[in-house]
Amino acid sequence: MRKFLAGITLAVGLSQANSAAAVTAQEILRGYETEALKLSASFKPSATRGENFFRSERSSAKGGKQGCFTCHTSDPRQAGMTRAHKVIEPLAPAVNPARFTDAAKVEKWFGRNCEDVLERSCSAAEKADFIQWLLSIH
Repeated sequence: MRKFLAGITLAVGLSQANSAAAVTAQEILRGYETEALKLSASFKPSATRGENFFRSERSSAKGGKQGCFTCHTSDPRQAGMTRAHKVIEPLAPAVNPARFTDAAKVEKWFGRNCEDVLERSCSAAEKADFIQWLLSIH
């Protein structure tokens, strides 16, 4: 998380990595893109890869199948529901302007959800692609 927040600091020009200042989804995207570029100099966020990532169903070690859409619904403009039956606000910034405005919160939820769905951490490239796709939805 520290690397990501440092990337956001670079992209946004914040003076501290732990700043609580609000950011935009584009700034968060640029932070992940900066991290992904360290591993692949030709990386460019892709809405197509982001959508494929969201819509992919994966087998879990427990034998079930799930994907991001399991809780978030197939339409990121709609509210979803957790397994504990709590409402999840829409993912798409076009209908939920508060989405992707707090870098620490974004990283926290990527951490939890990637572990739950993928049983591993998401890469910076996967996060950038995912946000790129969500920004393309209107």
